[in-house]
Amino acid sequence: MIVREKSEVNCVDWGNGLSFRFLVETDGMGFTVAHTVVKAGSKSPLHYRRHLEACYCISGSGQVIAADGTVHEIEPGVMYALDNHDEHFLIAAPEGDMELISVFNPPLQGDERHNFDSDEFSHY
Repeated sequence: MIVREKSEVNCVDWGNGLSFRFLVETDGMGFTVAHTVVKAGSKSPLHYRRHLEACYCISGSGQVIAADGTVHEIEPGVMYALDNHDEHFLIAAPEGDMELISVFNPPLQGDERHNFDSDEFSHY
């Protein structure tokens, strides 16, 4: 059995916030669970080429915008899943950080970070 407190897990600055990686590849569970904090007012162009991701909002608000421009409002109690390796923008409202519980399959190694230095969608 694995039991962890937030204070015990690896915290990664993923590019526009923090990711507390509760389960990673070395845990052998076959998926990652992370508590993801998205910095207020940030806009992140994201694309997971190797992972499928589902996110459940627990705090704050924002939007997920598909590459085709479709806008989905995110607030506590809303889940979104990137089931087709979807290119998307993750936007946190300017009023405060948005917090998500994120699940990745296959699991993350645990130290992945995004690079927003180019005009392309950041990926890992």
